Amino acid sequence: MVYSKFLIVASKEDKAGINITTQLSQFGDFKFYLPEKEIIYTENLDLEKLEPFDFIIFASKHESQNKERTLSVHPPGNWRSPDFGGEKLIACKSSALFFKQLFAKINENKTNYKLDKYALSMEATHHGPLIDKPCIFVEIGSTEEEWKDRKAAFVIAKSISETISEFKENPYNEIAIAIGGPHYCPNFNKIQLTSNVAISHIIPSYVIPVSEDMIKEAINKTEEEVDLVLLDWKGLGKAEQRNELLKILDNLYLQYKKTGEINK
Repeated sequence: MVYSKFLIVASKEDKAGINITTQLSQFGDFKFYLPEKEIIYTENLDLEKLEPFDFIIFASKHESQNKERTLSVHPPGNWRSPDFGGEKLIACKSSALFFKQLFAKINENKTNYKLDKYALSMEATHHGPLIDKPCIFVEIGSTEEEWKDRKAAFVIAKSISETISEFKENPYNEIAIAIGGPHYCPNFNKIQLTSNVAISHIIPSYVIPVSEDMIKEAINKTEEEVDLVLLDWKGLGKAEQRNELLKILDNLYLQYKKTGEINK
């Protein structure tokens, strides 16, 4: 899947989102849509404005309890209750290849511009909005100080610009959905950065038990054909829960690998 029409979406009330879009303006003639309210709620978006585009990038703030400085990337969707937009058990379309290439580009620019005080992380699929377009969230966190940080926004903006201009299909990547582990996915982060595997949706351990419907949804909402399911084995709960998950994967005739089995 080659994408040609990208739209950058950020809320006017989101300091990080506006910071990123302001920085992006120096990198070319991007198309922007700036809704008045929070973009995680579908009802705050004019979906007709998304219609002419084939990939949506949401630029946003990130909030966390530990207030760690973070650059993060994830697709939207919900595996449980939709407390923050979207609908229960429905994910948005995600491109494992775009996700992987954007994540690598942020890592490269973060290093080049010595943004060492920020952690870089994927996040498990969570929150809204729910749209019928392939999309990704790119976020700066986790307090107002970081949201207004121009250097952080510059790194994100440059990475978005370069990923769009350099994006290519890669037939050599193994496409995966990932299951298990914590929200910030340390084991999956390493694989996304240093292996041949490209990850799309991530189902974290805090939504265990993982159902067949959740796995099907993650696969169906991956733009590329999924080759395998990646398992953070130690982050998959108790033995009975792991066994139940393996039964589901076997019944669906899905290949799976533990994170330790991936060449990094």
